[in-house]
Amino acid sequence: MVMSVDSILQTEKQLVAALYKFVSLPDFDEIKPRLEEVCSSNSIVGTILLAEEGINGTVCGPREGVVALMQWLWSDARFADLAPKYSESDGPAFIRMKVKLKREIVTMGQKGIDPNRLVGRYVKPKDWNALIADPDTLVIDTRNNYEYAIGTFENAVDPATTTFREFPKWVDDNLKRKPEAERPKKIAMFCTGGIRCEKATAFMLEQGFNEVYHLEGGILKYLEEVPEAESMWKGECFVFDQRVSVRHGLQQGHYDLCHACRMPITDEERASDKYEQGVSCPHCYDSLTDDQKMRFQERQKQIRLAKERNEQHIGRKMPPREPKQEHQQNIEAES
Repeated sequence: MVMSVDSILQTEKQLVAALYKFVSLPDFDEIKPRLEEVCSSNSIVGTILLAEEGINGTVCGPREGVVALMQWLWSDARFADLAPKYSESDGPAFIRMKVKLKREIVTMGQKGIDPNRLVGRYVKPKDWNALIADPDTLVIDTRNNYEYAIGTFENAVDPATTTFREFPKWVDDNLKRKPEAERPKKIAMFCTGGIRCEKATAFMLEQGFNEVYHLEGGILKYLEEVPEAESMWKGECFVFDQRVSVRHGLQQGHYDLCHACRMPITDEERASDKYEQGVSCPHCYDSLTDDQKMRFQERQKQIRLAKERNEQHIGRKMPPREPKQEHQQNIEAES
């Protein structure tokens, strides 16, 4: 159910709204400039992806700004039942606002996968524990390896993917090639906000798996609704914003982010001699070239100098460099 405007306004901190919907948007490119204007005029930051198959994104802003954005979206009949998942942030959860046009709102790279036509069975958070505790159920974490590493459900399988594009191959290598008698009777899948596992269930059904389930609202809804004392979730949940991770009750977690490789890092990893703020961490130190480290050190220096001048460095538009060189991990937008 869509959260009411009154309930949104009761919150004191900035709001983070994670949203997605698979819906036919043949005019998705025409929506972009209008959506950008609404976000800009209401001080909204974040990322929203638009494609012919729908909308997907996470945004953050003042309470009134989020209200205005949602009311604008709900005014389009195609988004009338769009139900964001709300959480709070002590400050802006993103640096800038980006509205991007894509081929897919979550990239699997498989043609013909349409959750509006074929999709798995939704499972409410309150019913999830019983499903994944069933010994006949194979529980699959459809997120990436760095997300799995900091938290997942008990007994969940890690496909060890670095992008969602790799998931179909994992299914082919590890499940589809098994004889029918050896395949799992039930498959339960989950992700952060629901979009990846929703598309994954459509894919699994296309591949001939019959009893396929997914967690409605994703991990975020589970952590919001299921009491910690009853929870089968272990660890924290990676989120694609400045908070890095959240825990039960959607409280901000304990992880930081390496701004070189974009991996979540612990306090212990920050204490490593391989960690240098903005330059490297134990995950990427050995894979970075000396040239990359020098560039990251210069970038971090400019950030520090800008901060001393009370200027913004990250997020500020800079003149283009030739050749353009950037080092960043391919992190998909998730809601």
